[in-house]
This record gives sequence, C-alpha cells and structure tokens, in this order.
Amino acid sequence: MPRRVLILGSTGSIGNQVLDVCARLGDRVQVVGLAAHSNAELLARQAAEWKPQWLGLVEGVPTEGNALTGPDAHLRLAQEADYDVLVVSVSGMIGLEPTMVALHRGKTVALASKEVLVAGGEEVTRAAARSGRIVPIDSEHSAVFQCVQAVATQDVAEIILTASGGPFRGWSREKLRTVTAEQALAHPTWRMGPKITIDSATLMNKGLEVIEARWLFGLPPERITVIVHPQSIIHSMVRTQDGSVLAQMGLPDMRLPIQVALLDLERVDTGLPPFDPLQCPSLTFEPVDRDAFPCLDLAYEAARVGGTMPAVMNGANEAAVPMFLEGKIGFTDIAEIVRRVMDEHRPKEARLDAVIEADAWARRAARTAACASTGGAA
Repeated sequence: MPRRVLILGSTGSIGNQVLDVCARLGDRVQVVGLAAHSNAELLARQAAEWKPQWLGLVEGVPTEGNALTGPDAHLRLAQEADYDVLVVSVSGMIGLEPTMVALHRGKTVALASKEVLVAGGEEVTRAAARSGRIVPIDSEHSAVFQCVQAVATQDVAEIILTASGGPFRGWSREKLRTVTAEQALAHPTWRMGPKITIDSATLMNKGLEVIEARWLFGLPPERITVIVHPQSIIHSMVRTQDGSVLAQMGLPDMRLPIQVALLDLERVDTGLPPFDPLQCPSLTFEPVDRDAFPCLDLAYEAARVGGTMPAVMNGANEAAVPMFLEGKIGFTDIAEIVRRVMDEHRPKEARLDAVIEADAWARRAARTAACASTGGAA
C-alpha cells in the first residue's frame, strides 16, 4: 500500500520539493491532502495535478475544490484527514498544534518546521514517546538521523552540525551593520524561503537547529557543536564514544532528506545526480565567529534556560526578521531585539498553552523593542 501523505505548506519551497519527490516515487506514495497559507492560485494548480481528497487554505478564497479555510485550516486537516505521514513545512508556530494532533493520532510527522521543536520540544517529544513518530526533513538533522542508525544511543558522544556560514562568512560585526535585505537573501549554496534564508545569514538558523537536535536526539546543548563547512557537502556528523566520527555526505539538495523522511530510510533511486568524491571540492572547516553572529549563543542560552525561553527567542526572531526585510530595522538589530526580549522574559514551564502565550508575548515585545530602537519607525 502506498504511504498516504498530507502536506502542510505545499506551496512553499520545501512543499514544492516534497511534491517533486512524490512524483518521482510514483505509487510508493499517495498525496491525500495539500494545504497552503495564502497562495490560492498555486494551491489550485497543485490540486488539479494531484487531485487530493483534502485541501486547506489559511488566508484567501480557494479557487479549486472544497477546501477547509481559516486560521485553523492546518489544524483541522491534521485532525480530520486520513493519512500516514504529515509533512509539516509551514513557517512559524502554526505547525505546532497540527504536529501534536498527528502524534496523538499515532501518525508519522515528517518535520521541516524548526519552530515546532524549538518552541514546543518538550511537549512534542513527550507526545511522540507515547504515540506517533518524528522524522526530520532538515538536511542537518536528517544527516544525524541517518548516522545514528549505526550507533547505540549510549555510544553517541557528540553531534556536530555543519553550517555553510551563509553569505557573510568572514564579515566583521561592524561590517554586518551595512547589510541589505537583498544581500542577505543571496545564500551561497541553498535555495530557501526568505525567512529561513535570513536566519541562515544571521546563523539563528543554526541556533534553532541546536535546540531541535537537543529534542530529536536527547543530548544536552553542551554536546551539540556547530562548525562552519562552506562547501555544504558534509551535512552533519556524529562523534562516538571511541572518538570515531560518522558523517553523511551528498550534494546540497533537499530532495534526498525529504525522500529519507517519506520512506523512513528505505533506500531507492532518487533520480538525482549521485555524489562523486572525485568531483568534490576540497572540504574545509572553521569555527563560528560568535562575536559577529551572536544569534547562535542566544539559542544556546535559551536551550540551557529551557521552559518557555526558546519559544520567546523564536517568537522575537520571527517578529524581527520581517521588520528587517521591510527595511524597518538593520541586520544586526535582529539579534539585539531578540536579546532584549529574552532579558525581559521570566520563563515558565513549557506546557502547550504557556508556549503559545509566550510566543505571542515575544512578538509584541519585539515590535516594542524595535520601535524603541528606531524612534518609533518600526
């Protein structure tokens, strides 16, 4: 029987690549549902091609088929649709509640939305332990996921997450103050949506991945390391207790980790160019410049504090990034605003209602902090 797949965020960058993988996999998978935030036109084209039983649209009017609409469309799809795998590739906290519902229903969640585990990791992993399963789509976590299959849990000494360094590798903090949105959106190796591309440029993306890895693989933050690897060939590594390092290598293409998640490690031809070591450039590694890119340390701090602090850090960042893209604040203001909001927060236990409340508060606090720093311009 084909694996029935419901895709939240089907019109986004990851969602489109998921559909590309599904097309390659043929009768191994069946797309039973598609959902988008507001791109009704693309959703209609996808629906005409895939003819899913279920459609959802958060904002706007659907132009194809009968769709669940409104702010709870994703959640209702997760509750009502018949599926085996829920792909969560939406941006922001909107993916948290559908993920919880899918896990409570005993489903597999193929997770591409960092915010789900960053903000609600404790509750989400608790639900996954009772029923359901989380399989990561992120290339870094997929790499770790693949490596740990060969290692007993107690033998994992360290996770090493690799970062390309983004478009500003080697820049000083002072020089980063001049960065424009156009420059920040020009990632050297990956093609992603604007939010995650800016997070990659600030290295907040890597900080979010540290918190994700903490929940996915059960290691404390101090045993999760980030290093810069500009070639993006080694997607991440696992160091074992005997000092050996296992690494997953491949060309920078999200379709491989997507297929790994959809097929749960079943190895079939991807139709992609195979990785050829003889054609590979020299592989280099370097430490992160933590002074120039303070977002990484903010994430480590949030992970150590725990409770609702990661949700607050994430919410403040989610509010700050659009303000930068709109030209209301500078590039380095993103980290400074997140820092201020974290300093104001008094963390609580990370129950789902407290996480949602903390996220909303952090967004408001970030906008207030931005207005204070710009004299009301933000």
